[in-house]
Amino acid sequence: MGGGFVLLVALAAACPAMAEEGRDLCPDRPGLGTPACTVEPGRIVFELGLADWTREQDGPERTDTVLAGDALLRIGLTPSLEAQVGWTAIGHVRERDAALGTVRQRTRTGDVALALRQNLRNPDGSGFSIAAMPYASLPTDGNGVGAGDWGAGLLVPIGIEAGPVSIGLTPHVDAAVDGDGDGRHLAYGTVAGLGFDLSDAVSVSTEISFTRDRDPAGHASEWLAGLSAGWQTSDDSQWDAGVNLGLNRDSPDFQLYAGYVRRF
Repeated sequence: MGGGFVLLVALAAACPAMAEEGRDLCPDRPGLGTPACTVEPGRIVFELGLADWTREQDGPERTDTVLAGDALLRIGLTPSLEAQVGWTAIGHVRERDAALGTVRQRTRTGDVALALRQNLRNPDGSGFSIAAMPYASLPTDGNGVGAGDWGAGLLVPIGIEAGPVSIGLTPHVDAAVDGDGDGRHLAYGTVAGLGFDLSDAVSVSTEISFTRDRDPAGHASEWLAGLSAGWQTSDDSQWDAGVNLGLNRDSPDFQLYAGYVRRF
């Protein structure tokens, strides 16, 4: 993972003269969807999930997953292309079976995610913006925190900005890792969201997400609803928090999270 960060930092350092000024901060977090905007060439955006708790109840079995240090490094390579490296430093999974009276816990690191985002129209995210974003995930420690095998996919983020109101769509198709961590299967879905700028510094968004997962062990359709807010304390930084709620039995019960973004 460290080698990927070093490579991206070197690419950014090689083109400081290309850096653009004046583009609004356009972070990936918070929320379920993905923006179509890209980072200016020669600049770096570091996004960090400070805390993330997901709870899932299935009859007598309850699973709690806590993540810390969920990091994403975004580096602008050209006016419309950025590279990304993501990694979760710590993941703790606790599984409790009330019927058997057993508890299983494990703490591991998460997988490494690599991605490119090529914007096709309005890379600053203004007006109508669209991008293509292929990605791959590489296993590290796995065992309940990571997927256990490599995966890949394609996202097509779409954004429409009209003054203080914005609409976002993120359709995706994935070669998702099988639940047993060995092999891949088809998954696909989309995220639709509506965002509002309450002021120059505060924004909120509401989203709904659908994912159809065709795991050989059992197909599932996950529906989530999300509510999130961001507070930009400066032109180059943001604090955020959000909650996602499961809308059907195939979905986690809820997820609570908070994070920070800094542009350099």
